[in-house]
Amino acid sequence: MKLSDTKVRNVKGKEKPYKLTDGGGLFLLVNPNGKKYWRMKYRYLNREKLLSFGVYPDISLADARERRDEARKLKAKGFDPSEHKRQQKEKALLSAENSFRNVAIEWHQRQGSKWSAYYGRQIMARLEKDIFPKIGGKPIHEITARDLLRMANVMQDRDAVEIAHRAVSICSQVFRYALLTDRAENNPALALRGALKTPKVSHYAHLTTNELPGFLKDLEAYNGGFQTKLAIELLVLTFVRTTELREATWSEINFEQAEWRIPAARMKMRTPHIVPLSKQALDILTKLKKLAGKWEHVFPSIQSPRKAMCNNTMLYALYSMGYKDRTTIHGFRATASTVLNESGLFGHDVIERQLAHQERNRVRAAYNHADYLPERRKMMQWWGDYVANAGKNTVG
Repeated sequence: MKLSDTKVRNVKGKEKPYKLTDGGGLFLLVNPNGKKYWRMKYRYLNREKLLSFGVYPDISLADARERRDEARKLKAKGFDPSEHKRQQKEKALLSAENSFRNVAIEWHQRQGSKWSAYYGRQIMARLEKDIFPKIGGKPIHEITARDLLRMANVMQDRDAVEIAHRAVSICSQVFRYALLTDRAENNPALALRGALKTPKVSHYAHLTTNELPGFLKDLEAYNGGFQTKLAIELLVLTFVRTTELREATWSEINFEQAEWRIPAARMKMRTPHIVPLSKQALDILTKLKKLAGKWEHVFPSIQSPRKAMCNNTMLYALYSMGYKDRTTIHGFRATASTVLNESGLFGHDVIERQLAHQERNRVRAAYNHADYLPERRKMMQWWGDYVANAGKNTVG
């Protein structure tokens, strides 16, 4: 006699477990504690086997019957329903392990030796903010170009076109890693070439050659923190990246050889970099040594001296000086590059090497941090003299 919803709902536990059959091998196992379990008994290759469908009421009578019918169809096709269930469970677990999020995190960890800590944090922040919420939970092999386009469109709709391009680029790198590790069969990000809006070309705001003297006059008159003022002066003289300056340590500075050796771990592309120090830069470092020589960092945080200066300290100083829309901290690299290239005194490769721009050949990049060093020493002293003279030649 077939079961009914009412009977299944009202049945109670007895002293011993017992079964209520529904037909086609399906039955309800009722335990003494009142717990009810759906089971199906069947034979496969002349062996009696048992299949579990779950617990009532999580699985209703209708659900149990539907699962029984599916199992009988599999058996009729020559498949063992229990084995099929096991394979489906393994497939689901594998898909969960190979979600885009898990593969991306693994890829990110593998890149640690190639990136600076700061760049690595930027990539992870982009993954967590814009990518994982949209496709992070999906098995990576199931993600399509349409999924990526939907993700990118969310960013484009908020006018973050450049961020959308970066996000797709990150996804493309994750898919390449998934291909190499046999967890994907294609890279759907490649299909988006030409499908996104073209980002507006925007360069870091920077001072022109004619504007530099006025800025140096304003910097001289800056009445904020003395350490912050010296930090900006040193940044102008060395034109390194902001993070490279903020996190500088005294162990990297060699006063006798007049050079600053930034280790690969702190560089954007994980290659060491040498900054020849002009007389002007050495004078600033001497002042800083008196201020912060007992701390590890050249520019310790005022609030927590064991840590480096805050990321926005120099930027806010520029704002207070009235340069919010006129230049950025990163913009001093462009100003130096412009002046040095226009001088005609130094080769393009010498200037590019001092700017620590990425070397296309990664193997060569690991060994060329000292390339053109004699020429770079002359260039950095010339630049130090140029900045000093520009500061003196202001009108006011």
